[in-house]
Amino acid sequence: GVLAHLEMLEARAHQEAVEQEEKEQREERLAFLKARVQELRLQRDELRDKLDRQEKAQLGKEGIVSDPALPSPRAVLEWKIRSLRGLLQVFQLTGFSGKLSRRGLRFSLRTSYEGSYLDSFHLELLLRPEFRIRRHSVPAFIPLEQLARKFLPSDLRSFLNVLSQHLNGFVGRRHQAEQLQEQFSEWLQGAPRGNSLCNLLTFRYSIPGKSQNSRNFPFRARLLYGDPCRSLPTEVAVSCSPDAPAPLAEAAAAHSELFRSLALPRAFRSL
Repeated sequence: GVLAHLEMLEARAHQEAVEQEEKEQREERLAFLKARVQELRLQRDELRDKLDRQEKAQLGKEGIVSDPALPSPRAVLEWKIRSLRGLLQVFQLTGFSGKLSRRGLRFSLRTSYEGSYLDSFHLELLLRPEFRIRRHSVPAFIPLEQLARKFLPSDLRSFLNVLSQHLNGFVGRRHQAEQLQEQFSEWLQGAPRGNSLCNLLTFRYSIPGKSQNSRNFPFRARLLYGDPCRSLPTEVAVSCSPDAPAPLAEAAAAHSELFRSLALPRAFRSL
């Protein structure tokens, strides 16, 4: 009766986890669609303005009287500010918040992992004569200047999106390592070792409640996160000592697959 009850609880927990994940996916999809609608509206307005300017220029070439006044620098700046306000509305739907300041734009980039908000990073861009980074709180190991050279000043949205992916990947990897130490300290033999970017993590562990062989022959794990924008590893190696029993060596291969496909806390709970 106790085992049946535990199996029922486990099945219920699994079902709730699946439903929660599906709900989060629906919410993310809805936010993406809303952001896409805003972006398309902004592009439509920009195309309309461009078409109007082309038509006026063509009329002028054909000798038809048109408005000879070219847009003043102030008018161009006002149009740019209106466009930026539209972009800010898009960003608010995708995890950013921003506002126009006297000198440019200020952004707050919120990071999250599995539905939980973690750190916020701040970025201020100068608006004139073109977008330039004025100050920020982005960690030094994030390639901020490289991203700026690639995307600014022409593509602000892509710049912020890619920067957000780097930041979310970093905090997701760091959060997993922290949860591993907090929730599974009795599994670990010594403290996990990593670097500041959290793209390399090594640790030794055994499984409580298993045979004594598991304690005598601990597993050694090495996780490499080759994609800086993701929180799952691209390369995993789990091994035992050469003289470990054959079942433990077989288990190490299964553990490698778990660590490659699941976040660390989930993988350990599966074990």
